[in-house]
Amino acid sequence: MGHLGIQKEEVYKALAKRLNENPVGAVPNETLMQILSIMYTEKEAALGAAFPAGFTTTDKLSQTTGLSVAELLRLLEQMAGKGLVLDIPRHDTVYYQLSPLVIGFFEYTFMRASTNLPLKELAELFERYHQENGVVNEFFGAETKMFQTWAYESLLPTDLETEVLTYEKASEMIRDAGGGSLTMCYCRHQAMHLGTACKAPIEDVCMSLGSASEWLIRHGFARPASTDELLAVLEQTEELGLVHLADNVQKKPAYICHCCGCCCGLLRSINKHETPSVHPSNFLPVINQAACTGCGACLERCHVNALQLTESAGETHAELLSANCLGCGACIGGCRQSAIKLTRRSSLYLPPKDKREQMANIAREKGKLTKPNI
Repeated sequence: MGHLGIQKEEVYKALAKRLNENPVGAVPNETLMQILSIMYTEKEAALGAAFPAGFTTTDKLSQTTGLSVAELLRLLEQMAGKGLVLDIPRHDTVYYQLSPLVIGFFEYTFMRASTNLPLKELAELFERYHQENGVVNEFFGAETKMFQTWAYESLLPTDLETEVLTYEKASEMIRDAGGGSLTMCYCRHQAMHLGTACKAPIEDVCMSLGSASEWLIRHGFARPASTDELLAVLEQTEELGLVHLADNVQKKPAYICHCCGCCCGLLRSINKHETPSVHPSNFLPVINQAACTGCGACLERCHVNALQLTESAGETHAELLSANCLGCGACIGGCRQSAIKLTRRSSLYLPPKDKREQMANIAREKGKLTKPNI
């Protein structure tokens, strides 16, 4: 950043400091400075650094920054177009919030292919940043995680049908939302620019619901999708053996991703850094050892290395490493012997009620308590 000049460099340092104050922050380092210098103009960086916690208005930002409302509106509109700011209409006022790095402008950057940003360079920088000291812990180190795993509904125990809660069933969440939107898988899109993408779909695979969906559509990050379209993607991704990861909330999840262990930042953190980056579902596979032939198909379907083959009395069988298991059900689709089924875990996890409670939990656990303005 030294080539930018001392005054300009300080602007970006102030922005990095502000981003790191979010419940899920951004560890300041040289790579982050490079990312910010590409994503933000100097004026945008100065405005971003001035944002308070939570939501604010142009009138309050004008008082803080000395910029006119007209100039603020121009800057905020171009920042929202890059996913750097959220603009939420409520009644007769528009409220603005600075986008965090994750879940935030990293994801928005790779949700679409049409952009003036240098995506290959950003893909390389984000990849480098994700591997640097302290970053994985900042993103996923809190006890409360950003995402939870949803088990495949088709595999849920039939004897528990009346006991399965709404937040455990992806189809119910989608139906309750009445549709939403579809966009690119940002992780596989990033991997495509790195030359490491797998064969799982990139286009029209990541879902958003509710107000998050409306915002993404309004700014061109996603396209509208009906309930039937979203349910079809849910079915397709189960057939492909992908992991359903959704916002770690009971009510109104904003995002549902369909993830692979090779491209997904969350699952890669589990595999590379042994960091528990997502909450597992309330279900666990049980292997019928009498039926298991030890073919290893379930191992190939598992995205987090939660299965292994063991030999006993001259026979090979699959063994579950339950501490590693997400309870997604992907392994079951590979078993030709029908030797695996899902069952309830003995200890059940209750997600935060909503996004506000989730972020408050993360902030408290990391010593970053903030009070939203609205």
